[in-house]
Amino acid sequence: MLDPSFFSYVTVMSITPGPNNLMLATSGVNFGMRRTLPMVLGIMIGCAIQTAMAGLLLDVLLQWMSAIRVPLTLMGCAYLLWLSWKIFRSGAPEMQEKARPMTLLGGALFQGVNPKAWLMAINVALMYTTTSGILAVAVGFMVLNFPCIMIWAMMGDRMGRHLQVPWKLRLFNTVMALSLVATTLWMLAEVIYP
Repeated sequence: MLDPSFFSYVTVMSITPGPNNLMLATSGVNFGMRRTLPMVLGIMIGCAIQTAMAGLLLDVLLQWMSAIRVPLTLMGCAYLLWLSWKIFRSGAPEMQEKARPMTLLGGALFQGVNPKAWLMAINVALMYTTTSGILAVAVGFMVLNFPCIMIWAMMGDRMGRHLQVPWKLRLFNTVMALSLVATTLWMLAEVIYP
């Protein structure tokens, strides 16, 4: 049986802004809901796998956490900066034909470098897997995570209908890219100045 606090923790962590939700909103704007759905499913599956892995490897993670924190954060930040550049460029007319939404596999693998996803997975594993079991927690995570991240993809899809004017789309993508850069800089500052 899952603890009632599990539901509120996973829901709040899944629905609040972070790299996944910024990417989903941006993909929804640029590609629509149907083409963003594989990314949504990939994120959901990736988060569940990540949570199950954290639960299974909890002792190892706790021992290694201090050693992997800086390299993981740096890798994640480098990837987020690259994604920021891709988002910024996605509104450019010359990039429209080349642009594609993230795939299911891409969404799942993105969790490996997403610091917020690691924070959620480790916290959920620490707080709930010993009492509720890894499978129940992973399935519960997927059930709660899915509607939360779908909101961001649907919001992006709806906004995309109003952003068909090139300058508006460019402005939106610039704001989203800068938001991701700000998130990245905040994470780097926490690693540099703990």
